[in-house]
Amino acid sequence: MSLSRRASGILLILLSAVAFGLMPIFGTWALRSGVDTQGLLIIRFSLAAVVMAAIMLWRRARWPRGRVLAGLAAMGGIGYAGQAFSYFTALQYASAALAALLLYLYPVIVTLLSACFLGEKLRRRVWGALALACVGLVLTIGAALHGSALGVAFGVAAALIYSCYILAGARLTPLAGALPAASVVMLAAAAVMWGTTALRQPHWPGDATGWAAVLAIAVVSTVIAIFAFLAGLDRLSAAEASTLSTLEPVVSVLLAAWLLTEPLSPAQWLGGAAILAAALIISLAPPLPTPE
Repeated sequence: MSLSRRASGILLILLSAVAFGLMPIFGTWALRSGVDTQGLLIIRFSLAAVVMAAIMLWRRARWPRGRVLAGLAAMGGIGYAGQAFSYFTALQYASAALAALLLYLYPVIVTLLSACFLGEKLRRRVWGALALACVGLVLTIGAALHGSALGVAFGVAAALIYSCYILAGARLTPLAGALPAASVVMLAAAAVMWGTTALRQPHWPGDATGWAAVLAIAVVSTVIAIFAFLAGLDRLSAAEASTLSTLEPVVSVLLAAWLLTEPLSPAQWLGGAAILAAALIISLAPPLPTPE
C-alpha cells in the first residue's frame, strides 16, 4: 500500500469520525426547534436515501436481490431505524455527551455477543477490556441515573441494537458490496419511518435553525460520514478504521461541553475514558485462531 493511499485513508476515516461526532450536537439543536424524533428521522433517512439511490444509478451499481436484499432491508427497517430512534430519543432525556459515550459501548457488546453466540475465543487483554468497560459504564451513568434514567436506557438500547446491526452487516455487506448495502439500508429505514405516519403524525422543525440542523444530520452526519468511512475502509484495515473511529465520541463530548454547555462530571470523564480505552484495546487485539 502506497503511503499516499494510506494517508488518504486515515484522513477519510477521521473525516467520517468528525462528521458522525457532530450528530448529537446537530440533533440537540434540531430537537430544541420542536421537531420530534419521528420527523427528524423521516427527513434524515429520506434525503440520504435519495442521494444514495442517485449515486447507485450514476455508477450503474447492481442492486442486491433475494435473501441478501431481504436481510439488508431488515437491517435498515429494524436495525438502523431502531438504533437511530433510540439514539435521538436518548438525546431528549440525557446530554449529548452521555448519549455519545453510551453508544460507544457497541464494540464491547459486539465482542460479548460474538463470544456467546458465534463461538469466538477472546484474548486475556480483551476480557480485561470488557471489565474496564463495565467499570467505565458504572462511572458514566452513575450520576445520570438520578435525572435521566430514561435517557440512559435509550442510550444503552441504541448501543445494543447497533451491535446486532453490525453483526448482521458483517455477513451481508460482503455479499452485496458496501455502497449497495448502505443504499438498501437507508431506503428501508426511510420507508419504515414514513410508514409510522399512519399511526402518528410527525412534528417538523419550527424554525430555520432547526431545519438547518436536520439537513446537516442528513448530509454531514449521514451521507458524508458513511461515504468517507467506506472510502477510508477501502484503504485501511478494519482494525485501523475502528481504532481511528474512536475520535467520534471525543468530538461529541468536547463539542457538547463547548457548544451546548453540557459538561461531564469528573467521574463521567473517567468513565468515558475507560469506555474508549476498552474500545481501543478490543479493536487492536487480533482474534485468536479458531480450531479447524
